[in-house]
Amino acid sequence: MKKLSICIPTYNRRNELINCLNSIYIAHKEFNKFDFDICISDNGSNYNILNTVKYFKKKFKKKIRIKFNKFRFNQGVSKNFLKVISMSNSEFIWAIGDDDLILPKTLRKIDKIFKKNADAEFFFINSYNLDSSYLEKHSSPFDTRYLPKHMSPFSKKKDSKKMDFFDLIDPNVSMDFLMGIYFSIFKREKWNKNLKVLNKRLIKDTRWLSNFDNSCFNIKVFVEAFRESKVFFQSDPLSVNLSGSRNWKNIYYFLEIIRFPEMLDYYRTKGMGFFRYIYCKNFALRNFSNYMLKIYLNRKEESGWEYINFYRHILVNLIYPNVYLSLVYFLLRKMKNIVYSFK
Repeated sequence: MKKLSICIPTYNRRNELINCLNSIYIAHKEFNKFDFDICISDNGSNYNILNTVKYFKKKFKKKIRIKFNKFRFNQGVSKNFLKVISMSNSEFIWAIGDDDLILPKTLRKIDKIFKKNADAEFFFINSYNLDSSYLEKHSSPFDTRYLPKHMSPFSKKKDSKKMDFFDLIDPNVSMDFLMGIYFSIFKREKWNKNLKVLNKRLIKDTRWLSNFDNSCFNIKVFVEAFRESKVFFQSDPLSVNLSGSRNWKNIYYFLEIIRFPEMLDYYRTKGMGFFRYIYCKNFALRNFSNYMLKIYLNRKEESGWEYINFYRHILVNLIYPNVYLSLVYFLLRKMKNIVYSFK
């Protein structure tokens, strides 16, 4: 059994996938003693992705196995993620986006982390943030040895250490409360045993974000499988998460003020402490007023407006101070930007 599968769901992002696979190739060249494979599931892209897969199979000289699946039609984001994870036979899974990059040192570092934390079943792997426009200034495929020397990490927590699962549910550790699956390396066996918590009917809904199960499928499985597990927090980033898409910003507004609070409600039902819950819930609502307005103004686009339930997503959250303070925070940020613009 291999130690790790890097699982990549993809859809109509050929250049991004090439950059992602090239970053894995560079990391493998830097450290070729790590036993892993790659799983790719294509969600019905309108280009011949198989040519890209064949190119990298040849580039890896068949030393690294690449498993490939292609759906004839788009099955929805969640179903494609679940499919690519199911393709693995390795001990651990790392599911990353087709536009994510890993660093040249990543495989060497992960090998050390596994050896030093043999009892851990879940790993939070910090990631750098980088605007995708940076890659556009370089030739394709992008060489990760030319990444900027100074990038902002997603988690600001400095010390790597073992902790309990619910200790990860902290804005100082993970501002999205584990929503981003690409931060997580997890034991495949325990994942598979707990897939039963997902509602198959809701997962089949191809309208991503339309319900909690197809938005936060990983959260439901993670908390069921690993809430009693020892986990390891890796503070030094080992991947790069690209941002910059306007459509993604529209979706993020919805995720932060609708799905993140729902995730915290779910964690609470599964045993997360009351005071941690209240603190995190109030934090998750820190942009409630301005983001709700943005979702409404963008309602004709993919903003998630049609999936908002007045009672569940608005009324029950009115007890939290940040619902009201969010407008104050927004105005203060605007005033600060205006002041800086005159300097």
